[in-house]
Amino acid sequence: MNKPIQRSLYWKCQLIGWSVAAIYWEFLGYSDSKNFNFFVGALQYISDVALYIFITHLYRAFSLRCRWQLLNLGQLLKRLIPTVTFMGFVFMLTTIVKIYLFHQWLTVGHAGPFVVFFKINWVQIGMSGLRLMSIWLLAFHLYYYGKREINLTKENARLALIAKDAQLNNLSAQLNPHFFFNSLNTIKALVIERPKSARRAIDLLSDLLRTSLYKDATLLHTIQDELGLAGDYLELEKLRLEERLQFEIECAPELNTILILRYSVQVLVENAVKHGISRQKAGGLIHIKIMHDDDSLKISVQSPGKLQTGTLSGGLGLKNLNERLLLQYKGAAAFSISQQSESVFAYILIPAI
Repeated sequence: MNKPIQRSLYWKCQLIGWSVAAIYWEFLGYSDSKNFNFFVGALQYISDVALYIFITHLYRAFSLRCRWQLLNLGQLLKRLIPTVTFMGFVFMLTTIVKIYLFHQWLTVGHAGPFVVFFKINWVQIGMSGLRLMSIWLLAFHLYYYGKREINLTKENARLALIAKDAQLNNLSAQLNPHFFFNSLNTIKALVIERPKSARRAIDLLSDLLRTSLYKDATLLHTIQDELGLAGDYLELEKLRLEERLQFEIECAPELNTILILRYSVQVLVENAVKHGISRQKAGGLIHIKIMHDDDSLKISVQSPGKLQTGTLSGGLGLKNLNERLLLQYKGAAAFSISQQSESVFAYILIPAI
């Protein structure tokens, strides 16, 4: 579809440009002559438009065949300087021949010998030819140069998007084994001491695996899916920690369909269990809350414990989550962990989409 559109635009520009020039020349002829012949003027107009479109179109075919539109600016300028001179000479010669023939065949009287007519007119017409060909060549190559830059920008943007998606997919792929190894360690701890709980844990892990295998290609999924994932993991961990682990999930039903990063809440929950609940003799409560905060979505995970130095940069899960947020939301998301009294709060703030 693009090539026919480009050809159509090219011919429109050719017809409009040379028609305007030809009308201007006819107007000058009409202003300077008391006996202006409209029939001859019409023929002059038609011949001017046809002749100069033919000349410039020949150059276009030659340029495209030689792939001059792909040259850089320095290489193109080296070719354009002699080309302008040659095109100006062709314009001058064909114009003088055309005008001379019109004088000989269509006007009263003769123009005299061609050599004399040529000597009288070649400088003025040659300068006009150089000026017009310079303008035409500049417009022609600026169009292709601009088009190439736009295509290059689009291609760079496309490659950057592909690279971002590949990076996000790679980061998500890292999280899968990280998450499942943690789950397997939980089952391992239950197998000998509590076989029934281990069987239930295997059922939960089976559900988690099934969800992962069928939906792993998606970088985003709904809050409902993410909370389901986090809930299954917390139930799995509760089989190991029993009463030491309590959890609450607070989220308004109207937020369930909002898309968020896969494993975003899950990573915070894993971190809360590993660095919070597991280190407290009495255990504690993990409180997950998702709410609107102006035009953003605020996700918080509260857990008991003390915030360790370097928590954000030390673990794979949190470091991975921070990178994925930066990539997915282009710096519009925020991630932080803070200590408040005897609890640790992890926050994610993302645009509500």
